[in-house]
Amino acid sequence: MNAADLTACELVQAYAARKLSPVEALEAVQARVEKYEPALMALWEQDFPGAMNVARDSEARWHRGEPLGPIDGVPVTIKENLATKGVGMPLGTAAIDLVPSAVDAPPAARSRESGGLIFARTTMPDYGMLSSSRSSFHKLTRNPWDRTKTPGGSSSGAGAAAAAGYGPLHVGTDIGGSVRLPAGWCGIFTLKPSLGRIPIDPPFQGRVAGPMTRTVADAALYMRVLAQPDPRDHMSLPPADIDWMALDRDPRGLRIGLHVDAGAGLAVLPEVRAAVEAAARAFEAAGAIVEPLAPFLTREMLDGQDRFWRARAFADIAPLPEEKKAKILPFIRAWAESATRFSGQDIYSGFAQSMALRKATEQATRRFDYVLSPTAPIPAFPAELPSPTNDPEMPFEHIAFTLPYNMSEQPASSVNCGYTSDGLPIGLQIAGRRFDDLGVLQMSRAWEKMRPKQRDWPTDP
Repeated sequence: MNAADLTACELVQAYAARKLSPVEALEAVQARVEKYEPALMALWEQDFPGAMNVARDSEARWHRGEPLGPIDGVPVTIKENLATKGVGMPLGTAAIDLVPSAVDAPPAARSRESGGLIFARTTMPDYGMLSSSRSSFHKLTRNPWDRTKTPGGSSSGAGAAAAAGYGPLHVGTDIGGSVRLPAGWCGIFTLKPSLGRIPIDPPFQGRVAGPMTRTVADAALYMRVLAQPDPRDHMSLPPADIDWMALDRDPRGLRIGLHVDAGAGLAVLPEVRAAVEAAARAFEAAGAIVEPLAPFLTREMLDGQDRFWRARAFADIAPLPEEKKAKILPFIRAWAESATRFSGQDIYSGFAQSMALRKATEQATRRFDYVLSPTAPIPAFPAELPSPTNDPEMPFEHIAFTLPYNMSEQPASSVNCGYTSDGLPIGLQIAGRRFDDLGVLQMSRAWEKMRPKQRDWPTDP
């Protein structure tokens, strides 16, 4: 197997056995990137020379039997809205002046401290407020399964990079589905952890960082690194002694909710629903108690969240001079500037709906150990569209299954559960109770072992 396709777990085992070196692994990833990247455009600010220097140091440490941490010598990418020292943060938009970051953000710092080979930043759309890769700064990132389709967003490049085999470890961010949607549409795995489990800077309501990988075990390995404390996140959880690699768990006797009608947003396509229901039947056959979960998201909740986010985005862009505003993706500018018609009461009521959604999600899911749902109601849509509706008045119709768990702070994963007739991946979302991040990983691993054989990763760049 090409070293670029080895998992992080396989790499560190190979390093320990001296069957492979970090230098060889990085060389394989670089060759993959050089072959695929002209078609996919998933990366920004590649630094293979700098990563190679780190790889040589890692190689020496492994020869001494003294790795820095769980991911020493493993290739890593970081989403470009997570600071890395000496590199600017465009936030996906041409409207921002690039100023080199003074320090690493917590996920980058923990990755570097553990010996991870950070060789590139991954792309995102303007201000991270799209579930596509449309950006006024980056070139259009495309889905490796079908280059006419989006990889999703806002962790667009990370999703595409993981599916294409740009190494095993990638980290993205999620405030309404931004690691889970790309994972679902690119056929990879991700964990949106409980709010505060992975320190992030700056923190915000619902905003988390999460590992994006091809396997559950790799995400668990990366959680050993990413979940370490950092005082800069004033919303972070207390350090917890979690055995992240304890992934084996029998689903027998667990109460699992099957949630296939969100209550608002786009209707679930039949192929997507069938794949999720097949996963639920597999859990039931394994001994779980599967029961339907009624819709709990309302139109008022979804619209209220949209209203609050519009106001927040407008507050960010309003101070910009006109020549800067003119560089913003028109879809995002129109969406944000629509907030000028809102009253203070409109904005407050929007925020209040996010709190109502938090309560509704917790109450609806309380009687279950875990909840299965589609990650998204539809498969990947055309790459050129900013959203499935292509309508800035209705931009979030596809996040009705993911958004609730950002507001409730509950962990949720996306793991592949099938393919459409056109060969596009279908994501299964597995959500758990607040703080039960390990349990979500365990149920995701249980599904990995139960699901039918997966198709080979795409090899045509």
